[in-house]
Amino acid sequence: MQESGHGMIVYRSMDRQTLDAAYNNSAAVADSDQYLADWLRRSEALRVRMPDHLNLVYGDAPRARLDFFTATRSDAPTLLFFHGGYWQRNAKEGFSFVAEGPLAQGFNVAVAGYTLAPEATMDGIVREARISLHWLHQRLSTLGGDPARLYVGGWSAGGHLTAMLMDEPLVAGGLAISGLFDLNDKLGLDAEQARRNSPLLNLPASAAKLIIAYGAAELPELQRQSREFGAAWTAHGLPGEMIEVADCHHYAVLEQLAQSDGLLARALTVAVGVDPG
Repeated sequence: MQESGHGMIVYRSMDRQTLDAAYNNSAAVADSDQYLADWLRRSEALRVRMPDHLNLVYGDAPRARLDFFTATRSDAPTLLFFHGGYWQRNAKEGFSFVAEGPLAQGFNVAVAGYTLAPEATMDGIVREARISLHWLHQRLSTLGGDPARLYVGGWSAGGHLTAMLMDEPLVAGGLAISGLFDLNDKLGLDAEQARRNSPLLNLPASAAKLIIAYGAAELPELQRQSREFGAAWTAHGLPGEMIEVADCHHYAVLEQLAQSDGLLARALTVAVGVDPG
């Protein structure tokens, strides 16, 4: 293993200190705490307004729950959303606010929880995401959704989970925001676990359209991850769209899905062909 000026190279010519800084969005965005607090307030307000389908149990683990927010029309398309937090932090309850944008565009929205690392391995987290997808698909008709129009989306670590689920025939399309697609050993992954959980290295033979989005003001490594994955996706002959969102850092870019007229909420609607009504 090579050495840099600081220490041993652990990933793409970066030592541990450089690697940590390259993915430290909390440090890169000075007001990240205010974003998370505002998201929690908005999420709590939405949960009060729409309490009918909260904490639906899709699996055995305590966090294997999802919240389902229903559009005004029956047989609407549904977005299954996975939150971020580097697979180690946050909870679905702080991300209900994301539903407001897609709801305004005519979508049902399910926000899924999942077991965090290190309690769960990366293999286990991806497995839970797949279980939540299949569980929701089986129940969409009862909940008022169209099972043929089930979309997946996520932000940061949730963008990774979105990409991992694109090989599922149940998925009608995806939106991966600021995702990680070429995993390093930040979570203590061995080489084989990192390889099999890296979407960049496991492109599906066929898939529905995937929108890959990131903020133009994000950390360079986050931008690189999306650009390289997007290039590989289309080079593999898969349907996709790349969106660089101007003037947005890692937290602001998610607002473009959460806001009713946000760029990503509208892009999702156009890709799906939904009339918000």
